[in-house]
Amino acid sequence: MPRGDKSTYTDKQKRQARHIEQGYRQEGVPEKTAEQRAWATVNKLDGGGKKSGSGRARHH
Repeated sequence: MPRGDKSTYTDKQKRQARHIEQGYRQEGVPEKTAEQRAWATVNKLDGGGKKSGSGRARHH
């Protein structure tokens, strides 16, 4: 899977990233930078893509 591939992200994560990006864009952040920051934020919150089978099982 190439870097930047968003196929492992859930629909919820994609919506979150779009919403975060819109907020940055309203603050005047350039489009590419806003997108990068948005995905970095989603990764920080959730630890990356989480579709089933991605090997990110929950351990208790």
